[in-house]
Amino acid sequence: MAEKNRNACEIKIGYIGGGSRMWAHKVMCDLALCPDLRGEIALYDIHFAAAQANAVYGNRLFAHPQSRTRFRVTASKTLAGALKGADFVVASILPGPMWMMANDIDIPLKYGILQPVGDTTGPAGVSRALRTIPIYAEYAPQIMTHCPRAWVINYTNPMTLCTATLYAAEPQIKAFGCCHEVFASQGHLAQLVHEYLDVPRPPRHEIKVDVAGVNHFTFFTAASWNGVDLFPILRKHVARKDIWADQTKFALDLKATGGWFAHKGLVGFDLFRRFGALGAAGDRHLAEFLPWFLVSEEAIHRYGFILTPSSYRMGTWKPREKPARRQPDRTPPEKKGIELKRSGEEGINQVCALAGLAPLDTNVNLSNTGQIPGLPLGAVVETNAQFRRDSLRPIVPKPLPAGALELVRRVAETQRLTLQAGLARDADLAFQALLTDSLCRIPVDKAWKMFRELLKANQAMLPGYKI
Repeated sequence: MAEKNRNACEIKIGYIGGGSRMWAHKVMCDLALCPDLRGEIALYDIHFAAAQANAVYGNRLFAHPQSRTRFRVTASKTLAGALKGADFVVASILPGPMWMMANDIDIPLKYGILQPVGDTTGPAGVSRALRTIPIYAEYAPQIMTHCPRAWVINYTNPMTLCTATLYAAEPQIKAFGCCHEVFASQGHLAQLVHEYLDVPRPPRHEIKVDVAGVNHFTFFTAASWNGVDLFPILRKHVARKDIWADQTKFALDLKATGGWFAHKGLVGFDLFRRFGALGAAGDRHLAEFLPWFLVSEEAIHRYGFILTPSSYRMGTWKPREKPARRQPDRTPPEKKGIELKRSGEEGINQVCALAGLAPLDTNVNLSNTGQIPGLPLGAVVETNAQFRRDSLRPIVPKPLPAGALELVRRVAETQRLTLQAGLARDADLAFQALLTDSLCRIPVDKAWKMFRELLKANQAMLPGYKI
């Protein structure tokens, strides 16, 4: 039995989307391995049975022999009940049933627009955002009513627009978006350190980087390891002809085996050789902001990544509109052979830093107060930030090169229009946002037809729209 810290900091976490099948489990597992925190987790979900099942799982998780702390996990029937008195709020929701995300991908595909992910940008991202913005606009005042001093950690995509909606609805809210995409890019650099400096591969947190961009279209504008500038190594690496070999076989193997999320990192490296900053997100995300990579499925495969089909998305999801009558599995996690291990996410480290337990500098999505000159003030941008006791301060990175800045600026403006449209329930403005998106490269009459199909597919979650 792991030893518990009786002097741990007592907190309450209100969890929106507490029936989550991934994030809630990750958060609770990371908490179970954090001896410096203890307290209460109140789970709220529109599917109460899902929150109840997670409460059962969570309480048994914290009773696990390897757990180093104790949290009491409850399911709340109301959002207010979960939020009341919370020190931290975590939000990880699915904005609508998974078949709506399938429509986000499949409807544009009919018009020749390919999207490997479909949760942030492009027609799929705009569609998902229009569903999500009204939901987050309702969360914000509830948070400010029931726990106005709480820090809000958002995991939901589209990350930028969810976070921006919270600010727009309640300017005094203490919210930020938490994303792990840059971690893998640090890992790529750690591998280059190993290969080019002939040392053991360092852990990714030893790779010090300047982060600049918007979520999923993020760049490293500087990188070092133990004081060694890594950009000369990057230049040497991208100058090699062998790394640009056709990756179609690799991609087809991924497609045959369902390796939907793997990639070679070539899109990020290509951004470095052409724009002077390393693309610091997965290739599947980066490519959605760069239409020249998505002209055909063959072109995608050449770079070593693949489309994630809607059939896969649907296969990961079982509807909860009619909760199962059977009792949830109450087998203790240790009896199932579940070993507690850290997720690799930094949400709980951020909580510890904000609670004053340990300082932390890491990437985060915050309102632009000048940390990225050239992008609109107030736009949600991604940079590093200092997490300290009840304080979050963005770190100004080395500036984006001119070309990369222009690419990001266009994305930020499309996001601004999408936010305005979502808050105003304005379909015409939403269509303007769609037309400004770089992936919408079809004739305007076809774009309008596609947009109308997306609106109708989302109609149940678009209150106030004239459709």
